[in-house]
Amino acid sequence: MSNWIEVLIIAYFLLMNGMNALLLVLSAIELGRARSLRWPELDNILLSQDSTPPISIIAPAYNEEPTIVDSVRAFLHLEYPNFSVIVVNDGSKDETFERLRERFHLERVKNVYRREFDTRAVRGVYRSRSEPRLIVVDKDNGGKADALNAGINVARTPLVCCVDADSLIDQRALLRMVEPFIYDPNNTIAVGGTIRLANGATVHDGRVTHVDIPKSWVARFQIVEYLRAFLFARLGLNRLGGNLIISGALGIFRRDVLVELKGYRHDTVGEDMELVVRMHRHMRERKIPYRIYYVPDPICYTEAPEEMRVLGRQRHRWQRGLFDSLLRHRKMFLNPRYGAVGMFSFPMFVLFELFAPVLELFGYVYFALTLAFGTVDPLSGGLFFILAFLVGILMSFQAMALDDLGFNSYRGIRARFALIAAALLENCGYRQILLFYRLRGMLDFIRGGQAWGEMTRKGFTQRDAKKSTATSAAAAQSGVEGG
Repeated sequence: MSNWIEVLIIAYFLLMNGMNALLLVLSAIELGRARSLRWPELDNILLSQDSTPPISIIAPAYNEEPTIVDSVRAFLHLEYPNFSVIVVNDGSKDETFERLRERFHLERVKNVYRREFDTRAVRGVYRSRSEPRLIVVDKDNGGKADALNAGINVARTPLVCCVDADSLIDQRALLRMVEPFIYDPNNTIAVGGTIRLANGATVHDGRVTHVDIPKSWVARFQIVEYLRAFLFARLGLNRLGGNLIISGALGIFRRDVLVELKGYRHDTVGEDMELVVRMHRHMRERKIPYRIYYVPDPICYTEAPEEMRVLGRQRHRWQRGLFDSLLRHRKMFLNPRYGAVGMFSFPMFVLFELFAPVLELFGYVYFALTLAFGTVDPLSGGLFFILAFLVGILMSFQAMALDDLGFNSYRGIRARFALIAAALLENCGYRQILLFYRLRGMLDFIRGGQAWGEMTRKGFTQRDAKKSTATSAAAAQSGVEGG
């Protein structure tokens, strides 16, 4: 019996890393293709074109007081010829709406909009006197999906960009993301961008002006994770046409497709993944040609948790959302009717994402028991675990290399050594703690838990204030010494 278990463990290990190797090759090819097709001149052409498709940016906001003003200013500073910003205040308990009203001089308007979706009661629709492109929807709390649907109701453009209200988007992100809709307008239904951490970055006037490595090791570990997730997995799946996730922090969708799909679901905590999986299923079942892209160039910066307790709640929620999305659409599993999504992407997410925590815990327990009862050679078992850790580290290094080649986001020797250290130390406790939260998320989903969980934000403004205070203190000290 133990021999069979060991064979299965080794087979799983080889299959998982074989898939990773394939995705690595595909991601390198895809990154090279994307860079070769990038024409800087196209940005100026798009900016000057009246025919460039208009976009509504929809940002649901719940208790985002620390970051909401900076985020909205960043949205308004985006370089794009025709766009509007719709912030949906989803019954915040803090001063989110008051900050918006004070800073942007909101006034209530009698806005007539299409109620494509039923949502919680809308208290009022407001437009900014100082920024005409800004609309704020104030509504009763109904959750993120409900807020997004309310924003889609108000939107009047063929494309909608769904973002997180606590995020900062690169100035030319919309220009990058709209390109697939221009090149292939009939088939392109959704486009996603890259998510990066704002932790450690310098933020000025709602813009990220400098990216640096945060002091928090928890945030550093997440940088490595995000590099693997976006430049490794999603780029590779992009090549196969099988991306199952467009991050809720940054994605552009055709509004008519969202309406046809009846918008975001209210009864899931993984509304972003569930929507994309449902898109694949809907289009495949109706035999409608379509394309869902991941574009690596547009970057959205978000503030990641720096406390393990808060991060654990996030991963707990992600695992429940993953479980829910895959379970709802289990019909797609290994079903050739759904093409690469059904035969490759869906099984990969089931085996290497959904059940990975269970199998990893089983591996730890089995290894410990076999060592305790002397049924495995300690040297052989130890070498296998070391090999598994080294392969994981190698994958992290390769994702970092792709980032250096394609974007060079984290510059300087200090930043690179910090990320190398994070990749080496990630498996020494951090991964195991997240394993606990992911397992608990699976158990809570099975028991029927649907709570979203609170996220604590420090805010971009605080970070600016600290830098400003430090600069002022240094200047004052310099003045004293000079005098």
